[in-house]
Amino acid sequence: MNETPEQLRERLRQEELKKNPSSAFGDGVNRAEFGSFTDLIGGMGWKGTGFLVIVLIVGYIIYELLSS
Repeated sequence: MNETPEQLRERLRQEELKKNPSSAFGDGVNRAEFGSFTDLIGGMGWKGTGFLVIVLIVGYIIYELLSS
């Protein structure tokens, strides 16, 4: 059975939720309140992730230049 990386991650996450339901509840509450970086990156694809990294690096460089 060939799974995409996204399908594999989701299947493993679902298995973990079944094994530990009390922790799954706390994790669900936190994700609902703050969002999940994993879900964000997983949904963006490699181009979107690369763009986000570049924006963060450029933003940091500009911040360092202006704070000096």
